[in-house]
Amino acid sequence: MAREESPQAPDWRTTGDRIDTLIAASGSGGAVARERSEELVRLVVDFYGAGLERLLDLVHEQGRLDDEVLAALAGDDLVASVLLVHGLHPYGVETRVEQALESVRPYLGSHGGDVELLAVTDEGTVRLRLLGSCDGCPSSSVTLKLAVQGAVEAAAPEITSIEVETAAEQESGAAGPLVPVDSLFARLHTDAEAAPDDGASWEVVPELAGLESGAVARMEVGRMPVVACRVGADLFAFEDRCARCERPFEGAALARRLGGGSGDAILRCAGCRAHYDVRRAGVCLDEDGAHLAPLPLLSDGGEVSVSVPAAVAP
Repeated sequence: MAREESPQAPDWRTTGDRIDTLIAASGSGGAVARERSEELVRLVVDFYGAGLERLLDLVHEQGRLDDEVLAALAGDDLVASVLLVHGLHPYGVETRVEQALESVRPYLGSHGGDVELLAVTDEGTVRLRLLGSCDGCPSSSVTLKLAVQGAVEAAAPEITSIEVETAAEQESGAAGPLVPVDSLFARLHTDAEAAPDDGASWEVVPELAGLESGAVARMEVGRMPVVACRVGADLFAFEDRCARCERPFEGAALARRLGGGSGDAILRCAGCRAHYDVRRAGVCLDEDGAHLAPLPLLSDGGEVSVSVPAAVAP
């Protein structure tokens, strides 16, 4: 049985937005006021960045900055984000992208697919290859979004574009499409709407846009019962059926495993008390081979859509 503790809301995620808002507000005092605000933020960031760098140097000089400590620093969302801002992250961009892809491979595997990291270029382009049933699938753009989102937004914000190829393109020598990161979400949303019938229907779910971090919601999407939860800025959706007792997730709670990272999220069934790792495609922590049925999500920043099988769509 997994041990758990109450999740902690990552309020620090909103700090950057608040800083931008305050700087924008200072602009009402004129260009000089805005420039001074920007300079103040820049000086504070540089000051603390120099302190962090010196702190790591001291720990290294004392022989305490070993692999275990580096992994702990990289595994904490807040610490890793601060280190990234100052160029002090212990892992290179290729390692971080591969780790991010590894976190979504359970989801891809549950649909018979996989993704391979081919290279990260000096210009900041990530080259990927879709494998398995993802290769050539009409919904491969959705698979791309699910596989890459974490790497681009969290693990490697310095990435500028994503180049994707399929196995068929590799054999023919054709290059895969180049997807600029700035247009990734808009393009995926458009592709999903324009794609031919692939046995799934995209349904807009307004209540998901306002779901708070740490909250669990149950609803019907089309004719499918769905359970959804938000972990920080990330949304997850599954078929509303426990893989062990096969009952709906009525009264389910989201928790964090004792000793887990700040982004750790465990969904607990109130009926049989089975535990499911939300970020690992809903794999059951109490029974080998059991896992939830994850559902793809798309967000354009204003509304959230969930993909449900056409058989249960209205």
